[in-house]
Amino acid sequence: MVIAGANAPDFTLLEATIRAVVTERPDPEQVEQHLCLDAGYDNGPARGVAEGHGYVPHIRPARGGPRPERRPGRRKARRWVVERTLAWLSKCRGLLVRYDEHEENSLGLIQPACGLLWYRRLHRIRAA
Repeated sequence: MVIAGANAPDFTLLEATIRAVVTERPDPEQVEQHLCLDAGYDNGPARGVAEGHGYVPHIRPARGGPRPERRPGRRKARRWVVERTLAWLSKCRGLLVRYDEHEENSLGLIQPACGLLWYRRLHRIRAA
């Protein structure tokens, strides 16, 4: 998890976000890894960071730009996952209205909120 001010462009946090991923991934030289990004990452530094970490960047073009061909048999990118998770987190009032200006305190609120979300999801999956 990476925290920054609302005025920080997303692409400047891409390096820290990739480094914050805690799951192990396969060796990029053996298995091709893809990274789906939106139009805010459509610049040289963001592409360089993604490629430097062994990802193949798939960046959505800006409106009106040329759309890449979809290869047959490929699934549509799931860019909505982040927005959905942020909507779930916004139900926690302490996160929605940020009273604290210290990032350590905000991180201390976000981590248990994420844990609670995953616990509830796991409970729902097991109940079904």
